[in-house]
Amino acid sequence: MTGELETALSAARRAGEVLRAGFGAEHEITYKGEVDLVTEVDAEAERMIREELLGTFPTYGMLAEEGGELAGKEDARWIVDPLDGTTNYAHGLTIFCVSIALEKAGEVVLGVVHDPIRQDTFVAERGRGADLNGEPIKVSDTDELIRALIATGFPYDRAEMPEALELFGRLAATTRGMRRLGSAALDLCYVAAGRLDGYYERGIWPWDLAAGSVILEEAGGKLTNYRGDVLDLAGREIVASNGRLHAAMTRLTGEDHGRSD
Repeated sequence: MTGELETALSAARRAGEVLRAGFGAEHEITYKGEVDLVTEVDAEAERMIREELLGTFPTYGMLAEEGGELAGKEDARWIVDPLDGTTNYAHGLTIFCVSIALEKAGEVVLGVVHDPIRQDTFVAERGRGADLNGEPIKVSDTDELIRALIATGFPYDRAEMPEALELFGRLAATTRGMRRLGSAALDLCYVAAGRLDGYYERGIWPWDLAAGSVILEEAGGKLTNYRGDVLDLAGREIVASNGRLHAAMTRLTGEDHGRSD
């Protein structure tokens, strides 16, 4: 295990304890949009993560959901979501996590996603496979959409909701089942572990995807944009699958009439 991964794991677990300690309490809720909320626990967990990661690697930059971007002296940056699933957290639903990734020269090289309630820790380093609580994981072998369980998320921008619901309907009619769990990072990790067969969403951010993306790829999965082209973490859309279902999924997502980049 590299020093970078050890530090990311330590930071994720410490932040997870902050989330556990605050779970179920009354929270100070503010809004970044009409329904896009943030709690004081997001900020506290991010502060703890920032102190540990940048205290250990002071020349690295950071992109974090609440704190924005901090330039580093090297071509390396941490990509952090201190609480992915804030809406779930604020409502007392136990589907949320800490997500930490390291990007070097434009490539995500490691990812840690920690679920503090279930004590599930998903980890991957580029080229070394992915694991859950120390045990190797791999994607499912489902090869037909009608046998697949697929997850998605819905946009915060209400103007985009009709198209999202139309696409959801098309997939619901051609799959075994659809789920909307409320945490993109866990969606990706669940595909990596074979709990889900695929996931897609539009309107997401790099901190939602970075850690889960390398975990999924190292577990044998595939990631693209809606049209099946190379994934851009900043492109605000993703299709993730076990690989076998990818062409069938992107045939449907590629028909979506929303943004095309």
